[in-house]
This record gives sequence, structure tokens and C-alpha cells, in this order.
Amino acid sequence: MQCTDGEWQLAGPAAGGFGLVNEFLGYLADRNYSPRTRRAYAFDLLAFARWLHGEGVALDEVDTDVLLRFLTACREAVLPGRPGGNVFSIRDGRNIGYAPTTINRRLAAISAMFTFRQMRDPGARNPAPSGRHARSVSRAPRTGLLAHVAKPRSRSPLRVREPRRLPRGLTARESTELLASFRTWRDRAIAGLMLLSGLRSAEVLGLDVRDVDIARRWVRVIGKGDKERRVPIDHDVAGAIQTYLLVERPETDAPALFVVAKGPNRGQRLSVAGLRTIFRYHRARAGVPAGHPHALRHSFGTALAEAGVDLSVIQALMGHDHVDSSAAYIHLAPSYLREEFDAARSRLRART
Repeated sequence: MQCTDGEWQLAGPAAGGFGLVNEFLGYLADRNYSPRTRRAYAFDLLAFARWLHGEGVALDEVDTDVLLRFLTACREAVLPGRPGGNVFSIRDGRNIGYAPTTINRRLAAISAMFTFRQMRDPGARNPAPSGRHARSVSRAPRTGLLAHVAKPRSRSPLRVREPRRLPRGLTARESTELLASFRTWRDRAIAGLMLLSGLRSAEVLGLDVRDVDIARRWVRVIGKGDKERRVPIDHDVAGAIQTYLLVERPETDAPALFVVAKGPNRGQRLSVAGLRTIFRYHRARAGVPAGHPHALRHSFGTALAEAGVDLSVIQALMGHDHVDSSAAYIHLAPSYLREEFDAARSRLRART
């Protein structure tokens, strides 16, 4: 797999037999899909192409049975770091195979590719089951001002059932220890925007200098699906950003707010891999293994829920499409649950 000017393409001796993959990836670029989405599709289809090549199956020969075999191969794959045998992970209960979310994402990419082929050639058959009689209806996220709109959505029966797990935030101690390990104003500002404003890592990396209004303490964020929102920033975070701009940020023509400070890429926008390296180092240094960027965002949502912030406000601040995503943080707030539980018990005792 190679990337040229932001466009992903299969490369190598066997790439000639998978021209449809490259055409589909080019189609995604023409439709202005985000770079991260195109990259995810590219590597999901790369995994499928490698499996097909190993099985000796051509793309034109793929049918529903082949997809079921691919699904089985994903579920039974022995991955590095997995115990295997009769030893199961405490974290997710698996000893082999990819996570259900990974498998479903791969199946979605494959289905989208064959839908693209069917769009160009109506006579071509999409091997992924589709249509009214081949799909099942699932509960949809609720929308609307009062979360009163719920339109059922259809899902392919090839999808693997995914466990509904609550996101995990950091404790106050973990947050303090992780933030204390950051030594540069840039890294402190990045962590602060995630922990105290709830920004996603991609949203932080996508910020330009012009997006930040330090005086008024607002930041303009471009979220998923190119949706724009304005988020307030904490006073200390605004100070960290201002100090970074005045003291640390290299002289560069790049519009990006957060840039590489050293090395051959000095002055260029900080990449996803670079951010991952920063957090990996500081997780080990602070002794906080759960200190991933998204855990800081979860901590922000949990703190809002514990403070009794309205769900619609949480939804607006975090950029959720559906209020169901914001409601998950209510369940994460232990003090909120404890207060409601104790209040209910007090009312029941008063009646007896």
C-alpha cells in the first residue's frame, strides 16, 4: 500500500489483479472523503486483497460464500500479542481473532467497493447481502431537540454482533499524573484541549492558528463529516497555547497550530503518528497505561455529566451527531449515579 499526494493505492506484483480496489479508492478521493477515512478503507481492502490472493480467489469470483469464509478467517486469525490456546484476555474475553468492530468495518469497506462496481456496471452483482429481504432492522440513535426522533436503520446480516461497552475515562489521579509528565507548552496545550474541551485527536491536529481566539477563549473545530462547531477553551489552556505560539512554535509558513518542533519535518503539521508517539512516551513515563488521547476526551464527557450539564449541551460541546452518544457519559458518572441512587433510597425510606 502506498500513498501519493494523499491518494492511497495498492502496490506490488499482485496489485494488477485488484484494479477495482484502486479505482474505488480514487472514487473516495473524488467524493472528498477525509484522509483518515480513505486510509481506513485502504488498509481494510488491503487485508481483504491479501486474503483473496492467499486463497487464490479473484475479485470477480467473490460471492457471499467467499465473504463468509473471509469473516471466519478474521474471527480465527492468530494475532501478535494474543495468548491463543485456552488463555483468554481479561479485557475483551478473546484469545484469537480481530475485534467485532474491525471485522464490521472491513465488511463495510468491501460492500461499499462492490456497490461502487455495481453503480458503474448495473449487471454486476454485489456479493454482500442487500435489499429489503436480506437486511435486518436495528435500533437507531435518537435525534431531535428532545431526542424524540428514532428512524430504524437496516443492517447487513453479515455484520458481527458488537458488545455495547461504555467508554472509559481517566481518574483524577491519572489525569494529574499524565498532565504532569508533559514538558513542552505544545504538548500541554494538546492534552488540555482534549481533557478540558473534549476535542478528538484528529480535531486537535486539524487546528490552524486562525481557528483559535485566545482573547475570547474560543476554538473553531472541524469535526467528523466536516461539521463545524465552536468550543470554549479553559483559561489555563488558552495561556498554554499563547505561550507555545510566542516561545516554542518554529518559524514556518504552515497554517497548522501544532507543528513538529525538531528533526527533518520541523515546522510541518504534527501527524497522527507523531501524536501517538508523544502519548506512548508519556504514558510510560507517568505510569498511566490508559492515558490514550481519546481517554482524555472521555474524561471531559464524564466530568460534564457529573456536573449535571444538560445532555444537549454535552452533545454540542463534544460534536456528537446523536444524543445517544452523549447519554453514555451519564452512565459513566459514578458520583451522579450515587447521588440519584441515594436520593431515591431516601424518598423510599420516608414513605415507610
